[in-house]
Amino acid sequence: MPHHDLVIIGTGSGNVIADERFAHLDIAIVEEGTFGGTCLNVGCIPTKMFVHTADLASATDGSTRFGIDASVDDVRWPDIRDRIFGRIDPIADAGQRFRETSDNITVYAEHARFSGPKQLGLVSGTKVTADRIVIAAGSRAVIPDVPGLADVPLHTSDTIMRIDAVPTSLAILGGGVIVAEMAHVFSALGSKVTVIARSDVLLRSEDRDVARRFTEVVSSRWDLRLARTVAKAETSPDGVRLHLCDQLGQPDPRPVDAQLLLVATGRTPNSDTLAVAETGVVTHADGRVVVDEFQATTVDGIFALGDVSSRYQLKHVANHEARVVQHNLLHPDDPTRADHRFVPYAIFSNPQVAAVGKTEQQLQASNTPYVASCASYADIAYGWAMEDTTGFAKLLADPRTGRLLGGHIIGPQASTVVQPIVQAMSFGLSAREMARGQYWIHPAMPEVVENALLNLPLSTDL
Repeated sequence: MPHHDLVIIGTGSGNVIADERFAHLDIAIVEEGTFGGTCLNVGCIPTKMFVHTADLASATDGSTRFGIDASVDDVRWPDIRDRIFGRIDPIADAGQRFRETSDNITVYAEHARFSGPKQLGLVSGTKVTADRIVIAAGSRAVIPDVPGLADVPLHTSDTIMRIDAVPTSLAILGGGVIVAEMAHVFSALGSKVTVIARSDVLLRSEDRDVARRFTEVVSSRWDLRLARTVAKAETSPDGVRLHLCDQLGQPDPRPVDAQLLLVATGRTPNSDTLAVAETGVVTHADGRVVVDEFQATTVDGIFALGDVSSRYQLKHVANHEARVVQHNLLHPDDPTRADHRFVPYAIFSNPQVAAVGKTEQQLQASNTPYVASCASYADIAYGWAMEDTTGFAKLLADPRTGRLLGGHIIGPQASTVVQPIVQAMSFGLSAREMARGQYWIHPAMPEVVENALLNLPLSTDL
């Protein structure tokens, strides 16, 4: 029975742990799929490469009002797809070769399940034990239990980007981040997109003002079937037919017909496929591995990070947690804590959405005192240049101290514009210090944040 000093399960963010400081250890890496994890292969990196292409295509919309008559003559999907995966696939392959040729690392390229205390059983029949284990096995797409859905051809975010052609029509089931991004990609590249969501708005976890504005903006480009669920799915001559019902269970007389179906109803941790209970590791009700502030599980010597344990399914969070685990493996007598106080994220759709901190509804639910302000892109010079009439920045702050409690942006380059808010919250800057303690480039998009800061009605101004 092979025994290792350290076993790492998963090659997403977990793969960065074993650097030169671990060269003295006997390490095993377990990976049943492609090296690099979700982000590299089916997540943030390829999706953003597709999004940038979609942004180029959609930039021609409305160009006439700027004095330019532009249009998209053709979309060469195979060229788009192959350019993207022609860069990504070699990186994944090189990552695997690098680990397989390392002197102190054994790669088990197969599925594993825990079969006892700090013991893994591999599909090949080999059993592996270790002194310490890192569970970084990620998550997988959820397929809801809908009558007929298992019998129709469907895609998830794991497969939709490798199809052979842009579908003439695409039905997307869900209302979250993946839906917002993939609907933008395929509608910009020529598909008729229909979105079926249970909520009455898309992106319902966002601040309510942002969710409402996003839904309003995209409703002119996508066929939105809101407050609807799929009662039955079946194949049709053209692809897939979805029969819908409303929130009371009453049938909707308008079925959805589409050439392709994308199911994007969320992701679930892979803890169950690893049988983590067999080694004593405890999970939350939703399957996430329970970890403390040191990323340690309930079993001494076993750590977890990323989607398998975190409520933040974000690559930058998984990378942060990997650094914490790495430090704590190297310095068990001087451990460091993970910091999840101010976790930003962005949704790369059209328009972009970005946020950090609490939403207004969360502050209300917790009875937290706050003040709010909004500033529009339309009120800054660069907003005039873009003729943006829908974007805005919304800030929430403590009325007494002026410390920011949340920041929410919808509009061009929101993913970049949000960063000063993240910095201010992380380093404890008050709204007034942030607004007046530095220069703001004029004319530039961050001025929308400056205006929102100055609009906050703080008690410190009285």
